[in-house]
Formats: sequence, C-alpha cells, structure tokens
Amino acid sequence: MPPARQAAILSGMTAALPLVWDAAEPDLRVVDAMHRGLIHCEPDASLRAVAALMADERVHCVIVIDDPSDRHSLWGVVSDADLIAAATVRSLDEQRAMGTAIKPAVTIGPYESLARAAEQMTKHGVSHLVVVDPVRDRPLGVISTLDLARALSAAWSPPPALDGHGP
Repeated sequence: MPPARQAAILSGMTAALPLVWDAAEPDLRVVDAMHRGLIHCEPDASLRAVAALMADERVHCVIVIDDPSDRHSLWGVVSDADLIAAATVRSLDEQRAMGTAIKPAVTIGPYESLARAAEQMTKHGVSHLVVVDPVRDRPLGVISTLDLARALSAAWSPPPALDGHGP
C-alpha cells in the first residue's frame, strides 16, 4: 500500500484520497449494488418488534417511516448495532424505534457512484443509506456497507506499487 494511503487510513482521513474502485470501475452505481424495497416499521414500534422484524426478514436494518410513498416521512434507520446498543440500556419493550433511529435517514440517489455512497457513509457514520428515486421522490431500497464490500470484492484490484515492487 502506498505510504500516503497508509498514513491517511491510520489517521482516519481516507476521504481525502480517491477510492481505488472508483477509478477502476467508474460505472459502478448505487443501483448496481443496492437491495430493492424497504423493510420498515412505524416510529412507535417497540424495539422488540424491530428485532423480530430484522430476524424474520434476515436484514441488518429497519427503516423507520410513516408513509412508504413519501420520502419526507423517513424518520431514520435502526441498524442491528443500534439495536444491540439499546438492549444494553433497558428492555427493548420499553424503547421505541423513533428514539433509537439514526435521524434523519441519510439518503442517496440510485445513479450516484459507489464511491459517493462510501463517502456519505463515512461522513455520517452510518452503515446504511436509503436509496431515493430523485424524480418520484420515493424510497427505492437500501445500500449497506456489506453491499459496498461485495462490490469491492468483485471490482477491486491492488493499486500499482509506487516503489516498483509488486504486492
């Protein structure tokens, strides 16, 4: 790994450097990696109900939403990590989705690059973005860090060594 990239990663400033897959695969877009559809709950749903929904649907997040057809009703996102953290505080039956959700939900368009999705996740400290149709202003699905990792595994190649030595 080039020393500048190593130093940036160690100091937490990876956003300052271009992502390798963006240069190698500029055509990879959110729509190519996202999961279509939303697993959602109402803001007053108990976290126990949210946990059951995650388990039943085998997902890592639930979107807290009032009206699935209205982007402006997106409250936020409850991830599995948020759920586990909430469980250490008090009973999941006593907590509501609206109190735990990361608000507001961080959104991205389907034709944005995967590099842009990674930048948004890093900037906002989230592992899921709600993908919103920019024309109809409706949520289309979710893209997660796992989706990005899957895309990276298929598209990534090591950067050329700057010192002439191979990886």
